[in-house]
Amino acid sequence: MTSALPTRTDRSDAPITMFGPDFPFAYDEYLRHPAGLGAVPATRHGTEVAVIGGGLSGIVTAYELMKAGLRPVVYEADQLGGRLRTNSLPGCPDEVVAEMGAMRFPPASTALFHYIDEVGLRTTPFPNPLAECTPSTVIDLKGRSHYARTADDLPPVFAEVSRAWDQALEHGARFGELQRAIRDRDTARIKEIWNDLVPRMDDQTFYGFLCESPSFASFRHREIFGQVGFGTGGWDTDFPNSILEILRVVATGADDDHVSIVGGCQQLPQRLWERVPDKLVHWPGDTSLSSLHPGGPLPGVTALRRDGGGFAVTDATGRTRHYPAAVFTAQSWMLLSKIDCAEDLLPIDHWTAIERTHYMESSKLFVPVDRPFWRDVDPVTGRDRMSMTLTDRMTRGTYLLDHGPDQPAAICLSYTWCDDSLKWLPLPAAERMEVMLKSLGEIYPDVDIRSHIIGDPVTVSWEAEPHFLGAFKANLPGHYRYQRRLFTHFKQDRLDPAHTGLFLAGDDISWTAGWAEGAVQTALNAVWGVLTHFGGGTDPTNPGPGDVFDDIAPIELPD
Repeated sequence: MTSALPTRTDRSDAPITMFGPDFPFAYDEYLRHPAGLGAVPATRHGTEVAVIGGGLSGIVTAYELMKAGLRPVVYEADQLGGRLRTNSLPGCPDEVVAEMGAMRFPPASTALFHYIDEVGLRTTPFPNPLAECTPSTVIDLKGRSHYARTADDLPPVFAEVSRAWDQALEHGARFGELQRAIRDRDTARIKEIWNDLVPRMDDQTFYGFLCESPSFASFRHREIFGQVGFGTGGWDTDFPNSILEILRVVATGADDDHVSIVGGCQQLPQRLWERVPDKLVHWPGDTSLSSLHPGGPLPGVTALRRDGGGFAVTDATGRTRHYPAAVFTAQSWMLLSKIDCAEDLLPIDHWTAIERTHYMESSKLFVPVDRPFWRDVDPVTGRDRMSMTLTDRMTRGTYLLDHGPDQPAAICLSYTWCDDSLKWLPLPAAERMEVMLKSLGEIYPDVDIRSHIIGDPVTVSWEAEPHFLGAFKANLPGHYRYQRRLFTHFKQDRLDPAHTGLFLAGDDISWTAGWAEGAVQTALNAVWGVLTHFGGGTDPTNPGPGDVFDDIAPIELPD
């Protein structure tokens, strides 16, 4: 387990997966079924479908549409991968990289791992606070540092906070019951529990949930919990968000047991782009997304309009192409700010949902270093010279990425969110690094980090990236209805025919934004939608998400 605090236990032996809870559909079983995801009539083979956005969701969408005999045409304004963005580091071998967006993936992401396994990527445990693979962790709060190899090494107050969180979950969210139902894939039980929680908690913040719990009556406990947290570290920047967002993460195991992808996560979309699938309909046996796009993906989209029952898509070169269907996988705010759209593109309630989407800011800064010097042992204390660090100082989270003794390595000097991320926004990479080194120097006064740095820092602030405007969606209280509209958009039988044919996908359309699993799940929803739109469907032995939608649909709250 990777919690910075002692972790919960459960009696069930079945693995936790990101199965629901809002829409408990077994995407992993759907993917591995020998009948495949579905088909279209032969008269539709070769039909072009615009796929706008070349992030993970767009590439999965395009890959599966190609396998079904359609011709996806991918548009990408920046680089394939979206927030699966891997930067090389100067002076380092290829496997020492900086993961600028996603960098740690829970095995609970079973649909995501279907593709990771398909393209043959290797994973390794990610050094989260107090993870088994993490040599040591330092928690530095209010000027005092606590060194720990396991949670048992921490002062008793941290165990108190951990117990308070367990009690809050049980008292306020029937957490044990919900996790057991998810482990057992007991859809009826999941729906019974979650459909009771949603109307009671849609208007509640994460912080309000803590305050209402008797176990968190102490402000000191709430403060420590916000700074140290669970799983990946402090979550106080999530305190204003809906508690439903947090419950989804912890109930489905998304906060635990993370792994990283050896050589960088951007390899996943890149390999899918080049991959020749084992089974193809219509296309020659050597067809790949790359071969269908000999010049690479088309440039970013600047205009998207309905046109004669289809869609007119204009790219950055000014060229307009026409399609009978389209899938939009970029961050939804792009439809408001970067792409010229007519109002009839979506129902007005969906436009409202997009406008209300709340994105989290996030920033990182990496430096390459000559070797994993943090493993050196202080002869006086017997401790590691430096540790994975959680702190209330400017850096907040510092991660040490080891690639073997005496080999070049990487440090993520700082990983921050929301207000903490905005503090860095005006500063260029070099100035950010100086502030970070000063902050870490106060924690490790005898460690000369600078002397080990062998190249320039690399940094990102996702709120300043022109094609993203934020790291990922995080619903505020009262946003459940908006999220439901966006997620269920792929099921278009109840829409006015004038609003059909465009399908929304991407992790911000999912219930679990910020996790690559949500990008994959919504891509598979969109694929089902396109196949259905063209008069196709699924094999009766492998029903898709739209086929069983009415039985497991997310609860609909009254207006």
